[in-house]
Amino acid sequence: MKLDPVTTNPESYKVVFENDRVRVLEYKDKPGHLTTPHEHPNSVMYTLTTFSRRLHANGTTRDVEIVAGTTSWLPAQMHAGENIGQTDTHVIFVELKDDSEPTGSIGPQI
Repeated sequence: MKLDPVTTNPESYKVVFENDRVRVLEYKDKPGHLTTPHEHPNSVMYTLTTFSRRLHANGTTRDVEIVAGTTSWLPAQMHAGENIGQTDTHVIFVELKDDSEPTGSIGPQI
């Protein structure tokens, strides 16, 4: 990944586990926080808090609200994210180590 979120946004992303097959990231932010553009490989996302976000990719935006306890598949993608809600965001990403290229699509695919 050229735009590794742990490098581009170290205040929000932390590696909590890694081996040759997966990398597990913890993500935390506060209302109003905006990340810089970054990439994710194919991933599974598990939300620990309910939150609202605006996702930015390829000149488009999409607003999402995700409820705590939601588990979602995320195809490889590049985006920036903005906490537009009133609650902190706390998420776990299980990134698969494969050769997928980011599609540029945004979102969780719920």
